[in-house]
Amino acid sequence: MKIVPGAVCEAGTSRANKTGGWRTFKPVYDYDKCIKCKLCELLCPDSAVKPREDGYFEFDYDFCKGCGICANECPKDAITMELEEK
Repeated sequence: MKIVPGAVCEAGTSRANKTGGWRTFKPVYDYDKCIKCKLCELLCPDSAVKPREDGYFEFDYDFCKGCGICANECPKDAITMELEEK
């Protein structure tokens, strides 16, 4: 979408607009270390951590901004932040 000076743009939300495009680092799980405590899901400010049927979690990279809160708060260091490959 091209924004022209003086143009009016419709408001949007992160539910409608994918916000993970500017991420520099992305979180990656080590499922062997995960204890399914749900802290990553509860503390993610973008609701980008989604539960799986097996009780583990996965990242919705369309909305993950790579802030690293999940990795910082994980009590078992099951999440590492890796450089995003573009």
